[in-house]
Amino acid sequence: MEPSKCVILVLSYCFLFCLVAASNENALVRSEAEIEAISHHYQTLKLSSFVSSSICSPSTNGEKRRGSLEVVHKHGPCSKFSEDMVKPSTVDGIFSHDQSRVDSIHNSVRKDIQGSKTSLPAKSGRPIGTGNYIVTIGLGTPKRDLTLVFDTGSHLTWTQCQPCAGSCYRQKEPIFAPSSSSTYSNISCSSSECAKLPSATGNVPRCSSSTCVYRIQYGDNSVTVGLFGKDKLTLTSNDVLDGFFFGCGQNNVGLFGGAAGLLGLGRDKLSIVLQSANKYGKVFSYCLPSTTSSTGFLTFGSSGIGSNVIYTPLSASQQNSFYGLDLEAIYVKGNKLEISPTVFTTSGMIIDSGTVITRLPPTAYSVLSKAFRAEMAQYPLTQGPTLFDTCYDLSKYENVTIPKISTVWGGNVNVEIPPQGILIPVSAEVYCFAFAGNRDDSDLGIFGNTQQKTLEVVYDLTAGKIGFGPGGCS
Repeated sequence: MEPSKCVILVLSYCFLFCLVAASNENALVRSEAEIEAISHHYQTLKLSSFVSSSICSPSTNGEKRRGSLEVVHKHGPCSKFSEDMVKPSTVDGIFSHDQSRVDSIHNSVRKDIQGSKTSLPAKSGRPIGTGNYIVTIGLGTPKRDLTLVFDTGSHLTWTQCQPCAGSCYRQKEPIFAPSSSSTYSNISCSSSECAKLPSATGNVPRCSSSTCVYRIQYGDNSVTVGLFGKDKLTLTSNDVLDGFFFGCGQNNVGLFGGAAGLLGLGRDKLSIVLQSANKYGKVFSYCLPSTTSSTGFLTFGSSGIGSNVIYTPLSASQQNSFYGLDLEAIYVKGNKLEISPTVFTTSGMIIDSGTVITRLPPTAYSVLSKAFRAEMAQYPLTQGPTLFDTCYDLSKYENVTIPKISTVWGGNVNVEIPPQGILIPVSAEVYCFAFAGNRDDSDLGIFGNTQQKTLEVVYDLTAGKIGFGPGGCS
């Protein structure tokens, strides 16, 4: 071969090699970009991380805060309720009860809007049913420990009391006996506190021998009736509220599941939030655990609130009924969904500790579920509970890769939904998309507790804002 031809051939090979090398380098760059995209917009998790254990695994978050209580799920191993007090809930039962609560919220809002068409005061925030998370407080002197459901959708705190004039259900601790407390006293019918009951309970109080009598009927038809009284409330050894107004229930029937009563975290003057305003500045926060076998916290006051909490203004539309928020947009895999802002403003939105599954206007939910399905096309769809229309058979998988979802609230506050708030196990094999649509675009939207899991959620009524911080508890 001639030298000139040899040089040309070598140069040709070099050129081809460089092209291949460059091509491979570009392929490597694209691969790294894809990996980066996955890390930014997707998350791969073990399916076992969605499932509760039979053993309680307490979290250490919130333990050292002032005014902090441990939060547990009443159906999990951390609640220590016996099975004859809290019967294991079926999936259908849980979501049926959840829908009843949602219906009650919607009915309450409709009655508030009608105002003059009902004998109850407008914006009364009528009770909507009990929730799923419980805390233990102390009541009376000497202090008696009582396990209460806490609920941002209710106002008046109450507990079962002896003597049971009508009916008392079984609860974990002995029923509170006001006659055994040296600091208990009844509230008279003529008092200004008794006059506040209609807005806190949705019912006009009655009188019994000049003592004020309260009555609450919840959305699930559970009822508590009893004397309106006051006593010393103990959160921790260093956090005591003297003269705390509460309901001393002597006739209690319903789905309270072993809890001694309810701790009302609503916005009414008789809620614990307002009664403790001088001490804690109308600020409280909580973190709901990722599963029923772990724990979270409920804290009163601003002590120890995370520096990574971002705040959105409370919506003025709900006034004193609920904690209203302004939902502005939803993102899936970093892409803003094409949902008209008027869809969210028409319905309005609240945050609620007792509603399990977030409810969205059907127009918004349809776009969200369609986007989620497109990113989950590799997993087989299957039938789930009636509430859900997007469920997957994951029996052949140990891990699952899901798109990240975030919500944007008023003030351009972007909150990423934890993975436990995107998929929910409804059986050992079936996992469902953990959102649902309302019946109508005009129905109030609800940001439920499943989507709040592991977030530190801060309610600051003084500043008129609600905050969200990641990694509040495990």
